Amino acid sequence: MQQAQTAGHYPCPLCTCDGNKALVHRTRKGRLFWHCHGCDLIFVDAQGRPTLQREKDIYQHHQNSPEHHGYVTFLRRIIDPTLPLLNPTMRGLDFGCGPGPTLSVLLKREDISCDNYDPLFFPALPSGPFDFIFATECFEHFHTPTRELQQLRQLLKPDGYLFVMTSLWHENIDLPTWRYLCDPTHVSFYHRRTFEHICRVYGFTLLACDDDRILLLQKKQPTG
Repeated sequence: MQQAQTAGHYPCPLCTCDGNKALVHRTRKGRLFWHCHGCDLIFVDAQGRPTLQREKDIYQHHQNSPEHHGYVTFLRRIIDPTLPLLNPTMRGLDFGCGPGPTLSVLLKREDISCDNYDPLFFPALPSGPFDFIFATECFEHFHTPTRELQQLRQLLKPDGYLFVMTSLWHENIDLPTWRYLCDPTHVSFYHRRTFEHICRVYGFTLLACDDDRILLLQKKQPTG
């Protein structure tokens, strides 16, 4: 991955570091992608992020619902490894469920209760705290990950689970051709080291990471 240092006041939206970053990609339309050397987040600066209306317009054309076999198979990738940690007494949340809630439907078939929330399509946030939260294919949409992570932590009970699905970047990825980077609604891209930073700062334990897309985290009990 080629890197070129350049000037610009674009603090990292995760660790807020400003002076330790590199410009790693620029699209033909001038969209800038920065790599923060502090937490290894790759992020789009504010000028290149889509508006909420633009995001909504794009997502309304997605074919994601319980009736779409491909999407259900995709979600089973994160549901199946979490089932040993869940039971019918728990209450969960699908954070960023999109216009066609599907994960909660699949969990209901397993006798697991899960509410839905999406800032664009289901903006009424159910009251917590929750035993578990699924965040499937939404971390890459976070414009200010530090704010969303604080919110997620507050919504979880002590020892609660955070199940994340987002495609991780690594050093061998060719950024200009990476499909994940080409989506105009994707603005934050995480390395495994980024999640190690998240665990340190926000008080999580990384239970599992398949180095591709699935990460299972658990909120630590408060100390003292």
